[in-house]
Amino acid sequence: MPDIKALLAKAKPREGSTTILLDGQAAGEIERLEAELLQVSEDWQPSDLAESHPGRKISEQIAKLRKEAKTSEAVFRFRYIGDEAYSSLLASHPSKDPNEGFDSVTFPRALIAASAVDPEMTEDDVKQLFEVISQGDIKRLFDTAWDVHNSSGLVPFSLAASALLAAAVGGES
Repeated sequence: MPDIKALLAKAKPREGSTTILLDGQAAGEIERLEAELLQVSEDWQPSDLAESHPGRKISEQIAKLRKEAKTSEAVFRFRYIGDEAYSSLLASHPSKDPNEGFDSVTFPRALIAASAVDPEMTEDDVKQLFEVISQGDIKRLFDTAWDVHNSSGLVPFSLAASALLAAAVGGES
């Protein structure tokens, strides 16, 4: 039987990360060009065999923009803050709606700030960041911070292996 002290010595807080494209103009232009490429690919009919597909030029523009936009990507890394700190944070951002577990405006900012390890951020930093990134990117940041605190994550290898073996032989794990 394992000793709890030995197990605790091995334990490390869960971490997670997500990448955000900070250049919103480039992101919008890439999306516009991708939609244009899709439309051209559906509509284009060559007038002769020598005519080149107009999607080639659009694809080149997309590739160039993606390369340029890559310099504005930022990886945000989050770490579990611990049960007591997380419970206190959650309790300090109650919702006015009894059907919600937390205030949907203040809690995401607080959780992101509290669990961000690279780059480290204050709630004011998070608030400023939220003014320039899209709601989709805000959701990705919050989802990553949330998952670090609420996801059970990967199934231990021994359990996953026995489940796969059971499925392969038609039994149950």
